[in-house]
Amino acid sequence: MTFHRVKIAPSILSCDFARLGAEIEAVTQAGADMIHIDVMDGHFVPNLTLGPDIIKAIRPYSSLPFDVHLMVSPADLLIDRFIEVGADILTIHPEANPHMHRTLQKIRYHRKKAGIALNPATPLDVLDYILEDVDLILVMTVNPGFGGQTFIPSQLEKIRAVREIIGMRSIELAVDGGISAETGAQARAAGATVLVAGTAIFKNPDYAQGIKSLRS
Repeated sequence: MTFHRVKIAPSILSCDFARLGAEIEAVTQAGADMIHIDVMDGHFVPNLTLGPDIIKAIRPYSSLPFDVHLMVSPADLLIDRFIEVGADILTIHPEANPHMHRTLQKIRYHRKKAGIALNPATPLDVLDYILEDVDLILVMTVNPGFGGQTFIPSQLEKIRAVREIIGMRSIELAVDGGISAETGAQARAAGATVLVAGTAIFKNPDYAQGIKSLRS
């Protein structure tokens, strides 16, 4: 296996919400590269999580990029609001946004990074004709909606296929779902450059050690 330095994005879906600001400070100091924020609407996915006001409240607790994963439908109506409160990367799902090209361009118009999320059953042809407008591709290795799920091994082939599609383009390849030291190593070997992890970090008493284990 050939490994490269991978970026680690702690998913705050698994943190202690009673200490949200302190948790973000802690993983920032522990060596995280970005903060992953899952936004769910109870419609596109069967769960309801954070909204713009929460992100605005936690923005002062870290200088790291805020990677906002919009599991909402439609996302277009909320993009301006999430940018206003401090999102640096906005990742959307093609199933939830019928005019993907327009949505990605809108994000980039605001000088933010645009991402596209691929669910386990999402075909790769959704990437046709939009690669030049994408900064990040997120391969979901669980079905979106809840933390703590088990990594789906069949998605390793998708990660490898996306790596081939990206080629020499400066597009990050992120993986989200069931990431541990073992599955993270498999995702890295398949070509991932960003690992999104919740349980593997926030359920470890030592956040720095949890992050280090994902890197090594």
